[in-house]
Amino acid sequence: MKLASKDHIEWIEDTGERVTLADGKTIEVWVLKHANDEEILSYWAKHLRNHYCLDDEIDFYRKGYNFSRAEYLNKIKFPDHSVAPGPSIRAGDFSEILVADYLQYVLNYWVPRTRYGDKTVRNESTKGSDIIGFKIFKEEQDSLEDTLAIFEAKAKFTGRGENRLQDAVNDSSKDHARKAESLNAIKQRLFQKGLLSDAERIERFQNLEDRPYKEIYGAVALFSSANYDSEMASETDVSKHPNSNNLKLLIIHGHEMMELVHMIYRRAADEA
Repeated sequence: MKLASKDHIEWIEDTGERVTLADGKTIEVWVLKHANDEEILSYWAKHLRNHYCLDDEIDFYRKGYNFSRAEYLNKIKFPDHSVAPGPSIRAGDFSEILVADYLQYVLNYWVPRTRYGDKTVRNESTKGSDIIGFKIFKEEQDSLEDTLAIFEAKAKFTGRGENRLQDAVNDSSKDHARKAESLNAIKQRLFQKGLLSDAERIERFQNLEDRPYKEIYGAVALFSSANYDSEMASETDVSKHPNSNNLKLLIIHGHEMMELVHMIYRRAADEA
């Protein structure tokens, strides 16, 4: 999938704040300083929309319903704006896409975008690992530096009282067991889209024993700045994570994130 823009990722900044856990591990704290920039917000909305449905596909898919483009997206593709669990699914999808952007544009991984286009129930989360990225140093030759990154993202944009980073760690602890299925899902979707060369790249990571590579795992919590609690985050326990030595911990917070989520989804529909 050709992405519309990556300009919005420049709004994510490392605050320099580090939260230390009881075992000495640290959490990086980043902030999303989004702004009222019409051009960047419009491209960001297109970027989000194209995860669910490419612009050159919408007219074919909507035709039988006799929906406008916006109606098709709001009624068939996007999680609901107000009816539960739609808003929480919106927050989750938005957060996963933002972390995928972080993985791709900040950490320089290749991140296939195959997770949302074939959702059959819009108000449900897609099963499997949230975000998977790849680093391949030489296409024609395996390298021990080739890296598979598997990240989990959890959002808390309204209310207080939940350690979403702990939830992300707990889900991340399952990722090794479901890695094979998640890789197969990406490969299969790429193949179905006719992206054969990209699908073949996944094969590099499907047999760790015969073709060794590095693995890193990530747990990310996203908050509105008003409900980010560093003390609660410091209570996160990673001791039960099977890959705790290769686990990156990250918090991203920003101003009024749920309002931002709804605004980006609204633009994504209205500007289709």
